[in-house]
Amino acid sequence: MDNYIIEKIRSFPIIAAVRSIDDLSDVYSSNSEVIFLLTSNILILKDTIDDIKQHNKMVFIHFDLVEGLGKDYKAVEYLKEVVKPDGIISTRNNILTYAKDLGMPCIERIFLLDTQALKTGLNSIKQIEPTAIEVMPGVAHNVTRELATEVYHPIIAGGLVKTKEDVINALSSGAVAVSTSEKSLWFID
Repeated sequence: MDNYIIEKIRSFPIIAAVRSIDDLSDVYSSNSEVIFLLTSNILILKDTIDDIKQHNKMVFIHFDLVEGLGKDYKAVEYLKEVVKPDGIISTRNNILTYAKDLGMPCIERIFLLDTQALKTGLNSIKQIEPTAIEVMPGVAHNVTRELATEVYHPIIAGGLVKTKEDVINALSSGAVAVSTSEKSLWFID
């Protein structure tokens, strides 16, 4: 499953980072194959995921940003058994560990604020063994390049990616894809 996900991401390496449910209609007509859902609540989440899947898009839920969802093992189990996204994104080690235990693909989001954050992120990645890593900010190309030499996990650059040049630089630095809420990038060839 992990290989299928990475190949899907590589097929069009711009992931639609959706911050508003209203933006989904734009994603449906875009070239983006994968959606990072960065908003939702427990009342509409299943219907939203079902709608996304009906449009043949792969979707990862940012676990930390879903309103009304508990932050424990049962919440992850609920997502897997009831909501059925393709995977989850989180910054929380325990949530990612639960997802891995349940066989769910997971993306670990790390914020590279300084050297200590990089060290902490590397330790966490080695412990959790996520499907992929999302590096924030996505325009930190030198750090992305360094991280790519330290881990064998696919890297997704996210945050502050606003131009085609940002996409090219991130991919040239070792990222397999970028996630962006910049709608114009969802449509580039």
